[in-house]
Amino acid sequence: MPVTSVEKDLDALTLTIVADFAAPVQRVWDAYTDPRQIERFWGPPTYPATFTRHDVAVGGRSIYAMTGTENGDSHGGYWEWTAVDAPNSFVVNDGFLAEDGTATTGLPVTRMYFTFAPTDSGTRVTTVSSYDSLEGLEQVLAMGMEEGLRQSMAQIDDVLADLSSFAADHAAESQILSDTKVRVSRVIRGSVAQVWQAHNDADLMKQWLLGPDGWTMPVCEIATNVGDTYRYEWEQDGGEGRFGFTGELLESDAPYRAVTTESMIGMEGPGTTNEMTLTPVEGGTLLTILITYPSAEVRDMVLNTGMVGGMEASYARLESVIASDARELADA
Repeated sequence: MPVTSVEKDLDALTLTIVADFAAPVQRVWDAYTDPRQIERFWGPPTYPATFTRHDVAVGGRSIYAMTGTENGDSHGGYWEWTAVDAPNSFVVNDGFLAEDGTATTGLPVTRMYFTFAPTDSGTRVTTVSSYDSLEGLEQVLAMGMEEGLRQSMAQIDDVLADLSSFAADHAAESQILSDTKVRVSRVIRGSVAQVWQAHNDADLMKQWLLGPDGWTMPVCEIATNVGDTYRYEWEQDGGEGRFGFTGELLESDAPYRAVTTESMIGMEGPGTTNEMTLTPVEGGTLLTILITYPSAEVRDMVLNTGMVGGMEASYARLESVIASDARELADA
């Protein structure tokens, strides 16, 4: 069991848990900052978590739900990121969410301080949970927080041992999170700044956002500011099979988060909402897109078109564009 000590300080209003892992600091840091990984241990085995948002940046926000494996009851939570010093420490405010997605009143908000320190055998993670009142601390202890954290951390070793699923050479993959939500993830070999720029420079986008070979992108009108609309159109070599998408930029927090709507040009009915998050990880930048569909039927129809395969082809091309630009700068 990785947990080596637990200390409750009723005077300081803190609960401190120390855990040791046989893995380097960056590997453990990535386990906490990658939504695919943290949801495999944030929550006890009987209440696994699903993260639908995970912004690893000051001012960012994470949204998760822990769902019971026996009766399916769900308990929502959120993190507000207040400090990030990668890969050494981060601080979040951890609170509860009601069914409508608003913060729950009457339950305490926990200030959680995570520190990652190298040791002779790997990494020590110290988690300090702090409260505004003794009543708040006692309330979460009565809810089983101490045992929940113990059980959660006991699952991290299995995640750390699974290197292949999260490596930079792993292709784009999709995960169905709910009837309407799908997460597509891919580590891009390049910095966050490079990947962000590649999504916000029309000349660059025309080089990589092409899907399978044989397509070009004659129209690439980028939404620069919140409220702007974008328009992308593709066609096969020779002008056949033209199609496109349009939408609005709803949120933009450069260089790590952008939220847009998306509708196919000429098609009636509701479109999707796409939330893109960029997170630095070992090997490059984790690009995560959470897609919200109007229904499960539309979700399945789109996935069955080979969408993820087309995205993988584009992302592989994106890596080539980034590498080419890096060589040009080095030669300049």
